Amino acid sequence: MKYTFLLSAVAFILSCSTTKKEDKNELITNDEKIMKVLFVLTSHDKLGNTGEKTGFWVEEFATPYYALKDKGVEIHLASPKGGQPPIDPKSELPDFSTPSTDRFNKDNELQQKLSNTMVLSKVNHETYDAIFYPGGHGPLWDLATDEFSIALIESFYTNDKPVALVCHAPAALQNVKDKNGNALVKGKKVTGFTNTEEEAVQLTNVVPFLVEDMLKDNGGQFERGEDWSAFAVEDGLLITGQNPQSSELVANKLLGQLTLKE
Repeated sequence: MKYTFLLSAVAFILSCSTTKKEDKNELITNDEKIMKVLFVLTSHDKLGNTGEKTGFWVEEFATPYYALKDKGVEIHLASPKGGQPPIDPKSELPDFSTPSTDRFNKDNELQQKLSNTMVLSKVNHETYDAIFYPGGHGPLWDLATDEFSIALIESFYTNDKPVALVCHAPAALQNVKDKNGNALVKGKKVTGFTNTEEEAVQLTNVVPFLVEDMLKDNGGQFERGEDWSAFAVEDGLLITGQNPQSSELVANKLLGQLTLKE
């Protein structure tokens, strides 16, 4: 009887020390390291010469953030200037609300975290397992040419770490090179905000360049879905999404790559 009790106690202790994965995207067990992902947001808030404001698009930040966080991923935030990155005011309109943006609006902890993003120049890629860029029009003006962002993406990619971007955020790939000095997107399947989507929001003549044209000019194999439909492509470590509707797809593809890295 005493022997049976001891066996039961040992079994109970062992069951408490290990957490089984419920599905392929369950990243964390007590014996594994916590995956860390860096989110890079724009610091640019002027929509060209229109006098209007821009920044990052809330849904493209919130949906991937919670998709990763809810799987146990630790997320850190950075921007070129640090501190509070600008939010595109249009992305806060009721027409663009989703469950993730509603959750974001009630999440005081995340609001505080967002107001204190790290300065991008201080970030070391070695701390993180992947990097993610939310969109909004802001990245077209700053992240496309930011030397620290360019160097970070190159460091992540050459060190076999996933790089994920959605909507206008692939603008950050404009000047990124591979180890041979070629455009990183050359010969790779990529997507991003399409020319027809930009035309639909009447900003074709406002933005400094069109994401679709830039990716093609850099040798990317541009793919697309229907306008305003969820579409994302994955080519090795590079994951890109077409528009705000694609943010969840991008997050899920990134989760899949993080799972493989365990």
